[in-house]
Amino acid sequence: MLRLRHLAWVVLVASAHVALADTLQLKDQAAITGRILSEKRDSVAVDVGYTVLVVPRSSIAKISKDDETETAIKSSPAKKTAAKTAANPVPAETKPGLESKSGFYQAATKPAPERNVRDLVNQLGEAVVQVRTPGGLGSGFFINDEGFLITNFHVIEGETQISVEVYLQRGGQFERKTYKQVRIVALNKFADLALLKVEDKDAPKSKYVVFGSADALAVGERVFAIGSPLGLERTVTEGILSTKTRQMQGDLYLQTTAQINPGNSGGPLFNLGGEVVGVTNMKITFGEGLGFAIPAETVRYFLDHRDAFAYSSDNPSNPYRYLEPPSRTKHQALEE
Repeated sequence: MLRLRHLAWVVLVASAHVALADTLQLKDQAAITGRILSEKRDSVAVDVGYTVLVVPRSSIAKISKDDETETAIKSSPAKKTAAKTAANPVPAETKPGLESKSGFYQAATKPAPERNVRDLVNQLGEAVVQVRTPGGLGSGFFINDEGFLITNFHVIEGETQISVEVYLQRGGQFERKTYKQVRIVALNKFADLALLKVEDKDAPKSKYVVFGSADALAVGERVFAIGSPLGLERTVTEGILSTKTRQMQGDLYLQTTAQINPGNSGGPLFNLGGEVVGVTNMKITFGEGLGFAIPAETVRYFLDHRDAFAYSSDNPSNPYRYLEPPSRTKHQALEE
């Protein structure tokens, strides 16, 4: 701890001239100032100019991002303009009670008031879509008005010919519209998440969802899902949160009694505030009321670090490609 404290003091002195930077306030009253490169569940990597520090989260009391310190720069309009230019923020229209994550998606800063499911479905219906490939179909939802949407990796696995069906509200009715220019932006096979983008020239600004917090949910709270089970688009199912710590293959999932079936995969799981708290992705086949969803925190982590999971048509296997280890039996045979 003594070495970390001494290093933090050196970092503060070395970076005192930086106009705008991220700050990690440590529990021992020291601080580290630099540019946050990545945030993991157990650590944060910070570029301090001459090296990169990996700080355990257990040592961090508070993290202040550069966009949060922007409001503190009031000495002159010139400095404020320079700070904004350096930070290069993406403008986004943010409503009260919401925060914009780099202008890419919105997340609630406080719980939204509960409403009835009927009203929420009418409000959120256009944001939920059906994702189709030659091999099958699933669900998805827009996260901003630029056509970016989330679905499951297994919905589009091995496919590049993807279409998205959107249901636009016209005169109180929903009109089906299909878009076929869909680009794969990022993939995370191990979290079963995919980020897509509708690029049709005639596509209007999309209605989108707001992320809530799965951590803030209590077991027994009511939730509902919208999706296309067995291809039956715009199907709404309601239930409760059975548990939020169901472990499967090393990952934690939300378990819900809301009915989930093939075709629901990739669709949103909402709380009664109309916020996405999870992405439905599987169920136990020989059981009822045993559906599962990826927590919203995992989805947001994927979106915040989407560059690390970027998809390239020139190298479809990136960013991960695991090869089978060599057979020990064959290795011994070669040695003999």
